[in-house]
Amino acid sequence: MSTEPLPFHLRGNFAPVMNELDERNLVVEGAVPPELTGLFVRNGANPSTGRSPHWFLGDGMVHGVRIENGRAAWYRNRYVKTPSLADALAPRISELGVIDHVNSKANTHILRHAGKILALEEGSFPYELDSELDTLGPCTFGAGGDSGINTAFTAHPHVCPETGELIAFGYGQLPPYLVYYRISAEGKVLQREEIDVPGPTMVHDFMISRKYTIFMDLPVVFDLQAALRGTMPFHWSDDYGARIGLMPREGTNAEVRWFDVDPCYVFHAVNAWDAIEDGSEKVYFDVCRMSEIWREAGDMTMANSVNSLHRFEFDLTLGTVRESTIDDRSMDFPRIDDRRVGLQNRYAYTLQASNKETGDDGGHLKFDLQTGGSERHEYGAGMIPGEPVFVAANDTDVNSDSGWVMNYVYDEKSAKSELQIVDASCFTAAPVARIKLPERVPFGFHGSWIADE
Repeated sequence: MSTEPLPFHLRGNFAPVMNELDERNLVVEGAVPPELTGLFVRNGANPSTGRSPHWFLGDGMVHGVRIENGRAAWYRNRYVKTPSLADALAPRISELGVIDHVNSKANTHILRHAGKILALEEGSFPYELDSELDTLGPCTFGAGGDSGINTAFTAHPHVCPETGELIAFGYGQLPPYLVYYRISAEGKVLQREEIDVPGPTMVHDFMISRKYTIFMDLPVVFDLQAALRGTMPFHWSDDYGARIGLMPREGTNAEVRWFDVDPCYVFHAVNAWDAIEDGSEKVYFDVCRMSEIWREAGDMTMANSVNSLHRFEFDLTLGTVRESTIDDRSMDFPRIDDRRVGLQNRYAYTLQASNKETGDDGGHLKFDLQTGGSERHEYGAGMIPGEPVFVAANDTDVNSDSGWVMNYVYDEKSAKSELQIVDASCFTAAPVARIKLPERVPFGFHGSWIADE
């Protein structure tokens, strides 16, 4: 038996849970806002065997809480039933080099589009779930004679609040390295466009403004040797270069304007918006920036990385880009009011991760980008938060903080988790509701509030 210590992603609250539960009538401390009717659900890696070579490579498991009539009706956790879950050794690439995009982990994000609840990871097709989180099967947005998608599909598509379109992309290790998609509000593929990049770069996220789609072509590239070892197959390259491209939302590869930027990596974009200032057409693009990652392929320590809330300001008239730091605290997992995607947003929320060396259990940061102010919500000693998901209180107070921040919080003392609901307009106050869960929710990735239609 090996005496090597388990890697971090298999210890503590990173470790998988092995049971699928169905718990009803959950205990609530405080009061669940009666305006909330829907499902809070989050995805994450949960290796069914108890082992995986990297945090990003475990089987997808979704954790959901159903809220209605001021109460927490149920908690469920379910594996996303994919071929990879059924057979961890099922090949994703055939002997002829054909990639099986149905063979998915489906472990990174979850959202709804065109009436479908979709579990997402960036190497494969989406997987559709029903309202009780059971798996229906892969989704290609194809119907009848429609071709649908035929490449990998990002875990971070963005829904335009004005057109209802799902704007997305896929990247891969074989040409075409980057493909752009526009999908209608009804779920029909409207556009498929190959975007030229120099090589197999890792593109985790992107962003849209009202007029443009924004691609990040950054120096984390495919590592064949790491892939053959079965671990995360990407590493930092000092030679690849770093650039950001802006393309009209319905444009073509020939219309992409590329801007060289300082070398960095961005897992998650905050938002982008267009402006006309002093006669110049500008695009502002906010991100959570990392100065570098993965000098060794997939190494999650990233000790030399400097993280910050960062802004790119593109002047399309002059053809220039200016970079600036909004806040130099280490943070990630940014979220905004989804109704402001591609439009100027006043508020943004991020996760400030725990740091055991300093004794900081982490918290959420709220930024007022209009005033430059910020606030921090602290969950208390031994209470470790996850991604902050903003849920608007109503349909009228757009671009305000009228709403709630929801997330799963792990309680180290009880080794269980809670769904906590914080009033975003009283951000430093105690949560308005703490929904007690029957087990812990392992630290994971991204989720959504899926309101009843």
